[in-house]
Amino acid sequence: MPVKETTVEIKLKNLKNNLEYLKSKITSKTKFMAVVKAFSYGSDSRVVSQELERLGVNYLAVAYTQEGVDLRKFGIKIPILILHPQEKDFDNIIENQLEPSIYSFRILSFFIKALKKKNKTSYPYHIKFNTGLNRIGFLKKDIHKLSKLIKSNLPKYLFSHLGASEDLNEKKYTKKQIEEFISIDKALEIELETPLKKHLLNTSGILNYSDYQFDMVRSGIGLYGFGNDIKFEKNLKPVLTLKTIISQIHEIKKGESVGYNKGFVAKTNSVIATLPIGHADGIGRQYGNEKGEVLIENKMAKIVGNVCMDMLMIDVTNIKCEEGDEVVFFDDKSYSAEEFSKKANTISYELISSISRRIKRVVSR
Repeated sequence: MPVKETTVEIKLKNLKNNLEYLKSKITSKTKFMAVVKAFSYGSDSRVVSQELERLGVNYLAVAYTQEGVDLRKFGIKIPILILHPQEKDFDNIIENQLEPSIYSFRILSFFIKALKKKNKTSYPYHIKFNTGLNRIGFLKKDIHKLSKLIKSNLPKYLFSHLGASEDLNEKKYTKKQIEEFISIDKALEIELETPLKKHLLNTSGILNYSDYQFDMVRSGIGLYGFGNDIKFEKNLKPVLTLKTIISQIHEIKKGESVGYNKGFVAKTNSVIATLPIGHADGIGRQYGNEKGEVLIENKMAKIVGNVCMDMLMIDVTNIKCEEGDEVVFFDDKSYSAEEFSKKANTISYELISSISRRIKRVVSR
């Protein structure tokens, strides 16, 4: 799709493709939770969530409560898990029929107080256990104390999160996490005297450890086209394309500088193009100084000098181009967000989730 301004294209046919591929790795009985946090990884959470609901996913997940509230206001009906609720969130969670992750005794206490305030004896929630990632979650040693507090309102699901499922050199670590999760499940079921539903696998877990899919799996980055492994590239298609145009082209002489703090000094007479996109749009300063590269007429052009807030400059000395021509930062065909992000030693997650909301979004099917 040709553009006349900086534009993010959201390709829903690719989202559908990715969902179908990931679901092919699990049984028909296993439920699917789609992670749509951070504006659906930099796309548009309303558009993406609506499409995923239409495609039949069982659950959505977001990081923060307001993300879930916004989706409810937009009309999303399916269950939504709040992965990281805070103490003041529970009234909002209950009013909007969201499902919180309960990950600590402190957060559990606020949840219980909110339920009493609303005169509710039961409410759906998920219990999060830490099995080795060491971010948030209860520990196995907490089970006895925890079970006494939740016995009258049992969790809908028990879950944990894998820390290195994409790295097959870390199979031992991942298997240890899986074993810990199974051990926690057994111990908690004994204490609560009931079987529990479970979810553990993330995108890479689905692709590499599908034997442990339990009752539900979760996918974030995979839905948006990345499998953390080159072998999955042919099956997963990037949902987001980021393009802009050339605002101006100017020639500089050897020894002249470009941008703030003389970030680039020309070693020879050069041709520089300025683009209307900068670090306020999600293209961070780490891509400057000839680390990042963009695509023009199927040729790579280096980003030169320091990335500005709303602009950046590229070296087009050896590229035939004109003002108004299209520039590709990443797409679903020839130059992926994974490739672009690697140039600055970062990852596709950071790049796409950082895309500014001020950039125009266009949806295609």
